[in-house]
Amino acid sequence: MSDIRDDTAETFTTLFGYEPSGLWSAPGRVNLIGEHTDYNLGFVLPFAIDRRTIVALGLREDGIARVASSFAEEAVEIPLAELSPEALEGWSAYPLGVAWALGQRGADLAAVPGFDIYIESNVPVGAGLSSSAAIESAVALALSDVWRLDFDRETLAQVGQLAENKAVGAPTGIMDQSASLLGQKDSAVFLDCRSLESQVIDLGFDRAGLVVLIMDTGVAHAHSTGGYAERRASCELGASLLGVASLRDVTVDDLPRARELMDDVTFRRVRHVVTENQRVLDTVAALEAEGPRAIGDLLDASHISMRDDFEISVPELDLAVETAQSNGAIGARMTGGGFGGAAIALVASEDLSRVQVAIDGAFAEHAMAQPDTFVVTASQGAIRER
Repeated sequence: MSDIRDDTAETFTTLFGYEPSGLWSAPGRVNLIGEHTDYNLGFVLPFAIDRRTIVALGLREDGIARVASSFAEEAVEIPLAELSPEALEGWSAYPLGVAWALGQRGADLAAVPGFDIYIESNVPVGAGLSSSAAIESAVALALSDVWRLDFDRETLAQVGQLAENKAVGAPTGIMDQSASLLGQKDSAVFLDCRSLESQVIDLGFDRAGLVVLIMDTGVAHAHSTGGYAERRASCELGASLLGVASLRDVTVDDLPRARELMDDVTFRRVRHVVTENQRVLDTVAALEAEGPRAIGDLLDASHISMRDDFEISVPELDLAVETAQSNGAIGARMTGGGFGGAAIALVASEDLSRVQVAIDGAFAEHAMAQPDTFVVTASQGAIRER
């Protein structure tokens, strides 16, 4: 981590001609279970990972916001007074959208100083590990500090979600930003997406001799494209047909009535969300009562539901999950919004190499591009680095 911090500070100085006033970082996240439940005001169980985005920031006196990054050729600048979702596009909509969203939550953009920001990250992009929320969370924490807003982390998560929804145009829930801001070492964040109440849940992976293997298929996805929005619309239609405000208010016992009221596709979308909510609750209970080796079947069932009912998996994700399962994984599932990205497998440490070799072989046999496999650990949420 020290290398990326130093590189970020040095590049900031080279680009802008002065040293940054501080460095902030925020992690990506893995969602252990609870997919597409967040915007349905249900339950999720993500954890922050040891892949982070670093933000170097310095203040300006001219009211200009200027952002640059290691993944873009040119800096983007705009007067704070002109920030709006319509004025933002491309990668810069993530950090600049946060500045706009802070204004929507009470920051006086006519009174605060401008800023220069440089961003580096080792969170894989497009892998379903929430590289976008890592940017948003690091920038939100940085600007809250230097503008002396003193917003709590729950508010900053809402700021990040607002930026993602309005400035970026991705209709996501609040899970990713909450995980990035609230995460703690060796723990998951059990989040009620309706009340926004959260609880830190001890994962116990290391004590149980388990690791979380990421299987990044390299199949890129984008939340702002149609598939994600269509799934959300189906969920809203299902809730409307059932006469409830959100699918959070629907239980497994309500599914027979749901089947009678809606077409097959809408019903299957609803069934995924309802059963996934229950799987999150069951996973939390199993972790607390029996430990992490007891959650494998729940992870497996989650993937089947996403593959068959929500239809957001792809052949590469299915192959990664099935290969991990057949080579000793405790449980495996795709993670993230779907249509590409990564899958996770909960694996005994002694089986890790066997699973990785089997995945490489399976993808070669199916003439698919080799996935990137690596282990992540539950990490601390967003912090000021220096």
